[in-house]
This record gives sequence, C-alpha cells and structure tokens, in this order.
Amino acid sequence: MKLENLQPAKGSVRDNKRLGRGQGSGGGGTARRGHKGAKSRSGYSSKRGFEGGQMPLQRRVPKFGFNNINRIEYKAINLDTIQSLVDKTGVNIINLQFLKEHGLMQKFDLVKVLGRGELSAKVNVSANAFSKSAIAIIENLGGTTTLVIKGSSSVELSSENNNETEATKVKDKKVSDDSNAIEGIDPK
Repeated sequence: MKLENLQPAKGSVRDNKRLGRGQGSGGGGTARRGHKGAKSRSGYSSKRGFEGGQMPLQRRVPKFGFNNINRIEYKAINLDTIQSLVDKTGVNIINLQFLKEHGLMQKFDLVKVLGRGELSAKVNVSANAFSKSAIAIIENLGGTTTLVIKGSSSVELSSENNNETEATKVKDKKVSDDSNAIEGIDPK
C-alpha cells in the first residue's frame, strides 16, 4: 500500500444535491420541495413536536403527579459504609468534610446516616440527619451523633432524643429570635 493508492471506500463520497438549478438538474421547478404548503415556502422551520395540527403526543398523553418544591433530598450513608471507611483509614471521627474528601458526597449534598449493615467501631459521626436505628447503634458502641443544621450551630443527639424534635427546637429558636427583632420595629 502506498500513499498514492489510498482512496475512499466506493460509494462513501457523494456530490451534494444542487437545488434550484433548473430543469436539467432533475430538481427544477420546485427545487425538490414539492408543490405548495408551508414546507415549500422560504423561512419555514418545523416546531419541535409539531404534528401538522394534530394534537401532539406530549399534549394528548395524561399527566399526573407533581414535583414538590419543598422536598429535601438527602444522600444516604449506611453504617456498613462508615465501617468500611473506618477500616480503610483508621479514623473515628466522621464528618461532612471527611465524607466529601472520600467521594461519598458532593459539595452541597445533605447527608443522612441510615442503619443498614454492621458497625463494630466506636465512631463520632456528624451529619444532617440520622435514622433512629443508626443513632441507637452508634450510641450503643459508645460513639456520638451530631446533627449539623445548615446555617446554624450543630446539635448533639442521643438515642433518647428524637432528631426531628431537636432540629425543630433549633429552628424554632432561630425563628423566635427573628420575630423578636421584627416586633421591636415600629411599623410606621
């Protein structure tokens, strides 16, 4: 094989159709657009999903459900994942920064610790939420669970406390502080 012998595969290179070049080109008269109709006119652009006036598919299929704008989505971290991290690194303090460094969460993720799997190490865990079973298992092994609330200080949890009630106490305190500040302002 030599450079001068190289050529494209047969049938792979074709000339472009030359439109609007008279009757001899084979596409004369209408320039291969056919007679009349919107598609034959200049400036025509098809609308995505348009079916010629027929009710389009995206409008004729039934719609259901909704997306809750107040949904809080958590990244789930289970106890077996925490145990494997402890085995690999030998660290007994697990916080959001540590999880981010090990690729288990993104920068703005909220983390919830769930109770799946076995945990044998004593660990101190900080996260945005905990399941009751996870709190119980971590506390039984002598570890601590710290609830990190976005935009405020962290709250330490124990198996006796319900994490939701602690979180609402902190939020209520913050709201009451704001309302006291508003009450002191003269509405005039």
